Amino acid sequence: MRLLAILAVLSAAVAQTPDPAYAPLARAYDALRARDYDVAIPAFLQAIAASPARPDIRKDLAYTYLKTGENLLARDQFQEAMLLDPSDTQVALEFAFLCYETKEQAQARQIFDRIRRTPGPSAETAEKAFQTIDAPLAAGIERWSQAIAGGADNFSAHFELATLAEQRGELALAAEHYEKAWRLLRDRRSVLVDLGRVWLALDRRNEANAALLAASRGGEPRAAELARELLPPHYPYVDDFRRALVLDPTNIELSRELGYLLLRMDFPREAELEFRTLTEIAPDDLLAATQLGFLLYARGEAEAAQPLFDRVLAGKDEDLANRVRAVLRLPQVLKSRTAAQAASIDAKVMAERSIKAGYMKDALKYLQVAHEADPGDFGVMLRLGWTYNILHQDISAYRWFDLARRSSDPQIASEAGRAWRNLRISNERFRTSAWLFPVFSTRWHDLFSYGQIKTEIRTSLPIRPYVSLRFIGDTRQTIGTAAPLYLSESAFIAGIGIATVPWRGITGWAEAGNAIGYLTRHMVPDYRAGISLARSLHTESARWFADTNVDGLFVSRYGNDFLLYVQNRLGYRAGSEHLQTQLYWNANVTLDSKRQDWANFVETGPGLRFTSAWLPPSMYLTVNTLRGAYLTSDRPHFTDLRTGVWYAFTH
Repeated sequence: MRLLAILAVLSAAVAQTPDPAYAPLARAYDALRARDYDVAIPAFLQAIAASPARPDIRKDLAYTYLKTGENLLARDQFQEAMLLDPSDTQVALEFAFLCYETKEQAQARQIFDRIRRTPGPSAETAEKAFQTIDAPLAAGIERWSQAIAGGADNFSAHFELATLAEQRGELALAAEHYEKAWRLLRDRRSVLVDLGRVWLALDRRNEANAALLAASRGGEPRAAELARELLPPHYPYVDDFRRALVLDPTNIELSRELGYLLLRMDFPREAELEFRTLTEIAPDDLLAATQLGFLLYARGEAEAAQPLFDRVLAGKDEDLANRVRAVLRLPQVLKSRTAAQAASIDAKVMAERSIKAGYMKDALKYLQVAHEADPGDFGVMLRLGWTYNILHQDISAYRWFDLARRSSDPQIASEAGRAWRNLRISNERFRTSAWLFPVFSTRWHDLFSYGQIKTEIRTSLPIRPYVSLRFIGDTRQTIGTAAPLYLSESAFIAGIGIATVPWRGITGWAEAGNAIGYLTRHMVPDYRAGISLARSLHTESARWFADTNVDGLFVSRYGNDFLLYVQNRLGYRAGSEHLQTQLYWNANVTLDSKRQDWANFVETGPGLRFTSAWLPPSMYLTVNTLRGAYLTSDRPHFTDLRTGVWYAFTH
């Protein structure tokens, strides 16, 4: 009955719900131990995609970003973890401090204010941080208010006061002075973004959308980009344009776009009024002059349209001039730029529009045309890399990022370099890995050593060929008469094989080669194959865990035997960065198809695994005390103390 109970527990463990994040998390934590952050970060991102509701993964990724100096990325991950688990004040503190370091003082102050009002060990730290931010803000607001009251009615005074007021949460005061600053210096459309952001926070949506719409058309490109991110997803209505023009009446692009919108809505009279106003306040706006001329010409007022057409024909815009010539039935003038240049510019514009609309396949076609027209445009190469990446064609993305990182533009080179490094491991043609696991067993009073060096070739198929050299030996130099498969084969095994790409923790492999006995000096054909299954469950804190590993192994040269190993661990993680420890309980079973007495047993007992920052990367030590019973013989129960050292690396 006891045996049946143990097997029932093991079967239940194997049948646990698969953890979709297990495989990438295992790679991430192995890479962290090796301080290989270029591997750890993409693995964490894959784990997040598989289990997006787990705050512990985001927290670990955030700390990894901090180690690489990516404070902005760390801040974003801490924010996501905080939103998933608002009760974790430590994560909230980390997020707030990073907000402060990255000049997001308003958000930092808000988080510190919340934490200091929450009873707990973090309240005192949050109180000190809050006062560090709040006191200078209050003093600055008072100082600038007095300066304005004393006559300093200029852009800088109002803008500085508004900035400090927004950071301190005094939004009404911030909105008042952002608006005054804007009216004093209308060329600074970035102030409209600040004003729109504050009005949104005050729930003054119509006014906010007017400010953001004005900022998104014309002026500073960066301000326009920020404004578009805050605007509603729908296209602006006519009333939105009207309100924006009241705030920014000299915005040429805004007025022109309103004119074209009125034309599309079949309001030609209202559109004509907009274009006429534009030609008066901006005589150099040839596009408005062309459109107004067309409207007048279509209504039969050719004489009124002719001065406008003359203005366009005398201008430098050859495209507009040729459109006017087409209407007037005059000969066309060839464009001065080459067809290749025109194709490249037009294709990039269309690609950008397709990306914004979410049509990534269309964007890819346009980017390919742009690259053919201008093969030296590294910006196009970078966009090709991101587009292929979004389309999940990482092999092509890897190649384009590799080209773009050679750009002379440091911004393009830096962005492409980071993306290339993130894809490098999974896209290298050859990948070599090695591992070594010496273990001492008191049950056999012997030291056994297991190891392998393997080089695999990445292919476009879900299988990867490889060459391998295994080592299985022991210090007593046994030839394997008692338990050859479980303990020692005293041989080097060279072979070639294929392995599947891991899928939900499942990997299969098959190998053919020769075993060379280093004691007997005999060479024996060796055919082996296997399948492994790994599953893991973790608590939200990632402290408690349960792991199940199932390995099936076929070996030809020992009577075509098939062995099954099932290993289960339930445990708790503890320790710090300098000493990480796992305490767990083992529940294992070993079976074989030939029912050999030594290869059919169950065992259970406590175990300890630990690693340290002072140990070489990817190394950990294990100690297990196991009590076992045989299943197919009357052999006595056994006790085994096993101590081992695992070391692995990948190149």
